[in-house]
Amino acid sequence: MHLLILGAMPIYVWVILLILCLIAGCGIGYFIRLKMHEKSFAKTKQASEKIISDAEVEAEKRKRESILEAKQEIADLKADADKDIRERKSVVVELENKLNQREDSLDRRSSNLDRREEMLNAKETKIDEKKSELEQQNIKVEAILKQQEQKLIEIGNLTRDEAKKIIMDSVRANMKLEIASYIKEEEEKAKLEVKTKAKNILSLAIQKYAGETAGEATVSTVSLPVEEMKGRIIGREGRNIRTIESLTGVDLIIDDTPEAVVLSGFDPVRREIAKRSLEILVSDGRIHPARIEEVVERCRGEVEMVIREMGEEAVFKTGIGKVHPDLVRLIGRLNYRTSYGQNVLKHSIETAMIAGKLASEIGENEILARRAGLLHDIGKAVDHEIEGSHVEIGVELANKYHEPKEVVDAIASHHEDVAPKTIIAVLVAAADALSSARPGARSDSLENYTKRLENLEAISNSVKGVSSSYAIQAGREVRVIVNPEEVDDLSTIIIARQIKEEIENKLSYPGTIKVTVIREMRAVDVAK
Repeated sequence: MHLLILGAMPIYVWVILLILCLIAGCGIGYFIRLKMHEKSFAKTKQASEKIISDAEVEAEKRKRESILEAKQEIADLKADADKDIRERKSVVVELENKLNQREDSLDRRSSNLDRREEMLNAKETKIDEKKSELEQQNIKVEAILKQQEQKLIEIGNLTRDEAKKIIMDSVRANMKLEIASYIKEEEEKAKLEVKTKAKNILSLAIQKYAGETAGEATVSTVSLPVEEMKGRIIGREGRNIRTIESLTGVDLIIDDTPEAVVLSGFDPVRREIAKRSLEILVSDGRIHPARIEEVVERCRGEVEMVIREMGEEAVFKTGIGKVHPDLVRLIGRLNYRTSYGQNVLKHSIETAMIAGKLASEIGENEILARRAGLLHDIGKAVDHEIEGSHVEIGVELANKYHEPKEVVDAIASHHEDVAPKTIIAVLVAAADALSSARPGARSDSLENYTKRLENLEAISNSVKGVSSSYAIQAGREVRVIVNPEEVDDLSTIIIARQIKEEIENKLSYPGTIKVTVIREMRAVDVAK
């Protein structure tokens, strides 16, 4: 029925219905699209809000991290600033201590100068008094001479010249003993003052520095873990031992000594290189020519480094200031050099310190004295390589590296080859004698020791009037007993000086030798 109605509708009705359907479909589609757009917008808005919130969280996190980093950096800067302040404070404190020490030194020097000035004034006063006494005595003597001359002319009818000659002869004879007695008295006073002052200065200098002494030999010993190691050191057909000896210049002595090898050589530096090399080879166990060359070369570099460190340590210890690097190396080589069993580097340091203390006591340049004392034996570092005595070599080295003239003079004169020209040179010679002559500083053979004592007694006994003599205190003093019937008290002075001159001319010895002449008169009687 409905289909019939619809089929009966006209065409425009169909068109209108179709248009209405299209409009309804467009409205429904627009509504659906609007809903979908709103839903998409809501999702987009939610995503953007999430991104913003995440960004805010991240920003807050970055902010906290930046703040922490800034705080850490501020703390580091503060710590660096505090450390710098502490270092600066320590430097300031050190400088203040040095200034206080310098002030104390200047005060002591000023007091020493004041004491010396007082002593000089007192001596001048005594000299003036003696001079006035002598002038008065001369006036009295002239008056007595005139009286005696007049009496002789009146009594003996002698001429003026004859009377004058007789009187002068009489006066000379009478005054001879008085003059000798006066000279002896003044000489004893001077000796007493000089001895007292010298003892005070030397004792102060020695007390302010006390060094140790080390004795070195011409051989070194290397211990072996097992006896079989000797065969490995010798090697097949002796190639290992030949390699070691050729590379180091030291002789290896492999004998029946249990678990030990002896290294023999007069060059202590080479001996030290060989000892270090052999110890490394023995501990490592790999001993063959290639390995030996490698180890010897490495040990040579190590010893060279030790030499430089020893030189720098000696320069720093003595406080002598800047020294040429080549001289520093030569100073370090002295550690491996000995003189009569005494380590030359330790002896040089000891001489430097004693010379410095002596210079300080008398108001001289202490640093320059220590410099001269440290370098006085520098020629011994290369005296086995360069022709000439260690004094000549030392003078050449000092001039080559532009050392002060006082240092050159001390090197040239410390063995009295030339006369010293400066006070520093005299102090260094005295310090050198103190360091080498004290008991235990040097080793000496029994034969040389006995011979020196015999020579001392022989020289003393050869002088006329001596009845016997005895060398005591390891040859540092000789006591001479004279015959009282042949020698009087004044002549003992002449005998002591004569023996001293004979010893200086005929003997070679370290330090000083004291000559004591004893005259004793005994009266013996027997009661019956």
